[in-house]
Amino acid sequence: MPKILFIQPTQYAEDGKLCTQRRINLPGLAFPLLAAYTPSNWEVELLIEVVDTIDYNSDADLIAIGSMGHATFRGLEIAAEFKKRGKPVVMGGYMVSIAYEEAMKYVDSVVVGDAEISYPEMLRDFEETGKLKPLYDNPITELKDLPVPRYDLLTKKRIGQMLPVQAGRGCTFTCSFCSIACLYEGKYMFRPVDEVIRDIKEVKRLGYKRFYLIDDNIVSNPKYLRELCEKIIPLKMKWASQCTLNLAKNPELLKIVRKSGCDLMSFGVESISQDAIDSLDKPWLKANDHEENIRILAESGIAVSTEMIVGTDFDTEDSIRDTFNFINNNRIPIPRFYILTPIPGTDLYRQLRSEGRLLTEDAKEFDGSKCVHIPKNIEPEKVTEMYWWLNNKTFSIKSILHRTLFNKYLWKNPSMLLFSIAINLHYRRYIKRKVTPNIF
Repeated sequence: MPKILFIQPTQYAEDGKLCTQRRINLPGLAFPLLAAYTPSNWEVELLIEVVDTIDYNSDADLIAIGSMGHATFRGLEIAAEFKKRGKPVVMGGYMVSIAYEEAMKYVDSVVVGDAEISYPEMLRDFEETGKLKPLYDNPITELKDLPVPRYDLLTKKRIGQMLPVQAGRGCTFTCSFCSIACLYEGKYMFRPVDEVIRDIKEVKRLGYKRFYLIDDNIVSNPKYLRELCEKIIPLKMKWASQCTLNLAKNPELLKIVRKSGCDLMSFGVESISQDAIDSLDKPWLKANDHEENIRILAESGIAVSTEMIVGTDFDTEDSIRDTFNFINNNRIPIPRFYILTPIPGTDLYRQLRSEGRLLTEDAKEFDGSKCVHIPKNIEPEKVTEMYWWLNNKTFSIKSILHRTLFNKYLWKNPSMLLFSIAINLHYRRYIKRKVTPNIF
């Protein structure tokens, strides 16, 4: 019986040590879904390095490694170790998908984009010839008839209170810095609602009361979201997801989203400067509406998580200090910050490269912990310095308590209050190691 070993790498801290933790708060869905596509004559093993130790003497016949964000570079190291031992290695995920020509230098094969067609083809090739094609690139045109993910691969590990579910893939927007925009080019594919409900029911059957909808912008199709929420309501589940602040502008939709059990949403706020937002190709997002939208969402009972960027051409030291004031004054329960990073393959990368404003083209330096381009109004070194100042200031104990314990909206949902405090402390631990915090 052939065996495939799926590996989701972790990332490095500044001290050179791998980031590990006691449990996975938000496990990914890609490998459990691919495992469900694996023929019954194959054995499947999943290692999530943030909680698991990798055995390079594994008896697996085929090694499959993911490429999520900054952990991609750790994934290339893992690939090299297995290749030394004669194991064939394939990588997939959005990072290697948009820079597949570079990735192909390190592994035997790369799966580009969605794998519903490519993955079974790859397994057939391996069974029939013992070899893999260098590249599998088979776009899909619809998202239906997906099997129930192999959640058992996750539940046997130390995980948090949520399991992932997917309703759709892609995004209707094409922001210049976004890797999703590179892959889907403004397309968003939605699964049949009943198939999504089937997966949610499976999560509930497994004893979980919460799920995380991993879509990139679930509000982009209001009619679809309304239908989905109507069918979630009878299940009496709590859930979280991410979308645009446009949700606050649709009172009827917001009401049913909240009624269906959604109590946490992540929003791409990006910046408090409209010029900065426009420079990221998001002119529909209005900075002047941020505070009102956040208030509406918080009043509805949804805990707000925000994602913001520093290092645009319109950032200054003062604007980054003002960003902290914005977060603190609005008592954002779960904020996150990123240095603007021109990921190879994105429009932003091509623009900065053509203008001679990249400090390096060494992809390993694009780890999100430092500025790798030249902004127009602030020195790159100052961006990096202020980025860590912003994180340390925001995740100080004083600020955490101000934004959570003294947030009147969170007291309406004590479990979300406790969750918000826990996530802030989780981020604080990563920041102390100079690692861009993520929910793993």
